[in-house]
Amino acid sequence: MAKVYATGRRKTAVAKVWLESGNGQLTINGQSLDEWLGGLESIKKRVMQPLEVSKQETSVNLVVKSLGGGYSAQADAIRHGISRALVAYDEQFRAILKPYGLLTRDARSVERKKYGRKKARKSTQFSKR
Repeated sequence: MAKVYATGRRKTAVAKVWLESGNGQLTINGQSLDEWLGGLESIKKRVMQPLEVSKQETSVNLVVKSLGGGYSAQADAIRHGISRALVAYDEQFRAILKPYGLLTRDARSVERKKYGRKKARKSTQFSKR
């Protein structure tokens, strides 16, 4: 089958994912997963979760370009993108991935700062006099 493209998002991070059948190579921003994340094992597990759940670790090649946000947000965006790419690759993966919540875009993001406040909700200490 030809290459499949999907986009994943989380907070301000965006991941562009290209998936094709192959032997299990994962390239993120021109690096392997170990080079990109180093020793952050829990984040690596989050990135690989859609492939492990669908049992496709060794049968598809992935090329990912991620930008914006930090490592954690990028990892979640990549996870979302991989899940969407797997569903575009084969519609049967939807029934496997949906119960794990991997196809849902996590809509939580930072609340905007308001005027007269130090952050979104934090204000100065109240003083009666």
